[in-house]
Amino acid sequence: MKDLKHLIYFENLLQEANNELVQKAVAEGRQALGYNCYYIPEVLLNLGNCFSTRLRAPRCTSPDIGTYYMTQRTCPYVRSILERAIEGGYNHLSALFGSESCAAMERMEEQLYLLHPIKHENFFVTIIDPPMKGDETNLKYYKAQIQKHILNPMKNALGVDVSEEAMRRAIAEFNELAETVTAIGEFRKLDNPPITGYEFHVIQLVSEVCPHDLILPYLKETLAEVKKRKPEPKFPFRARVVLAGSEIDDPDFTKLIEGCGAMVVADRYCFGSFPSRETIEILPGETAFDAICRHYLHWNQCARFMDGMKIDQRHTELLKLVKEFKADGIIYENMKFCEFWSYEKVLASHIMSAENGIPCCTIEKEYALGSMGQLRTRFQAFVESLEIKKLGE
Repeated sequence: MKDLKHLIYFENLLQEANNELVQKAVAEGRQALGYNCYYIPEVLLNLGNCFSTRLRAPRCTSPDIGTYYMTQRTCPYVRSILERAIEGGYNHLSALFGSESCAAMERMEEQLYLLHPIKHENFFVTIIDPPMKGDETNLKYYKAQIQKHILNPMKNALGVDVSEEAMRRAIAEFNELAETVTAIGEFRKLDNPPITGYEFHVIQLVSEVCPHDLILPYLKETLAEVKKRKPEPKFPFRARVVLAGSEIDDPDFTKLIEGCGAMVVADRYCFGSFPSRETIEILPGETAFDAICRHYLHWNQCARFMDGMKIDQRHTELLKLVKEFKADGIIYENMKFCEFWSYEKVLASHIMSAENGIPCCTIEKEYALGSMGQLRTRFQAFVESLEIKKLGE
């Protein structure tokens, strides 16, 4: 296929947290608000003159300083984020909106508060205590946390308009971005898609780390380009897989899988589009704030949720992706030392394979792609098993 016009530009934007578009927005007097987790409503961080940027640590290979403060037996993602903060990589941030998604995540956010590594005037850290269930009681608690730790600081410390009108405007702008990214991703459902999983991974990431209004024109142009793009004469992959798991913010991981012959047709992981690019609907008689909180608690499929309803939802949504995107199997990933996804990987892969007949490959990895040889061997063997299964059908 012909190269996408903006792909190299998108790839370059992912080389630094303080990328070209972030620098442009900050230079215009806008306030960059960092966050790490879907529990923090992305749409709210784009109120007024603020813009959201989901924190990554691109090209971080050895988080030695982060390890000193957090020990070696904690999630390498959060250690890498702390490392990059100490290196000065997030000095463009006006605030970090954190979530106690896990003990390691909270510890990293506390270190950003205690060590003061981010050198930005009046920088502050605020952390919500997110619920572990999805019922009405927990929705009320979630709304109280969002109000106290997100809206109040934005209004009082940053001077942001958090009115009903401002929220409705933010929802409309967010939905435009979500619809554009989703429309690009929908092409992966085709038997011979005019886009690869790697390309979509890059597109999804830039939509999360760049100011929405500045990246949206590029995304719209890319959507128009993909609509007219001619795919390869023959589907170039040997299998189709759904990739599910924890933090995956390195497109080279998707490229590795596709280099082994399996196209990643759906991205059900932290930093992926499922969930994150669903549009927000305001129901009749509902305030914008209520709609936002309801939306994010409903679509959140974090392995941290322990109640049966949310566990079943995770499995149902994954089965739906397998069917809609015509996947032959699922790759389950968890970040090393991630307790929640370690448990989820074992349980869900058993349910998918034993109860639903969907082949699964489970792997554990570091934040940085170090042991690519081992992963490549696992993926190649999995692709071969999917091919053998097809021959036997």
